[in-house]
Amino acid sequence: MAAAPQPGAVRPGGRTARVREAVLQAAGDTLAEKGFDALDLAEIARVAGVGKTTVYRRWGTPGALAADLLADMAEQSLPRARTGSVDQDLRDNARLVVRTLTDPRQGRLFKALIAASLCDEQAARALHRFYAVRIDEWAGCVTDAVERGELPTGTDPHRVIAAVSAPLYYALLNTGEPLDDAAADRAAAGALAAARAGVASMEPRG
Repeated sequence: MAAAPQPGAVRPGGRTARVREAVLQAAGDTLAEKGFDALDLAEIARVAGVGKTTVYRRWGTPGALAADLLADMAEQSLPRARTGSVDQDLRDNARLVVRTLTDPRQGRLFKALIAASLCDEQAARALHRFYAVRIDEWAGCVTDAVERGELPTGTDPHRVIAAVSAPLYYALLNTGEPLDDAAADRAAAGALAAARAGVASMEPRG
């Protein structure tokens, strides 16, 4: 028997798409305003104007709903930059992360989803997939830079892109330091310096 598709793995059409859009909008608003503990399926159905049975049948648990929301966010995220310069591409990546994390709704939503991932396995797997999708999307900037001779051969594109966003999420969740263009540029410059020094090499260093 074929495995059931993961939440968000199949993009529906027609009425099903409208139901999903309404439910995910309600779920995102609830997460941003009240956090994961408030993600009650019956209440989400009421706010979305959707039958409770439909919501329980399609999503089943708050974790599955959070997972579908993350899948949708990954699908809707902006494509990577293609400026022809790794410096500018990484700055664009960092500034996009900052804009997302400082957005009044999206910033709170990400905090809630990260918190959800600490207590719900479905949400945790979905968050990991979300970051994997976004890193895969932006990794092409590094691959192109290696081909242009801007970065050493063997540079790991995924390590570089992860290194761009890591200090920005750390500031969001731990230090509370300002997230602005200056912070974005510092994060991009740090990741780029490490890559140029060979720290992000895919080869083991002896």
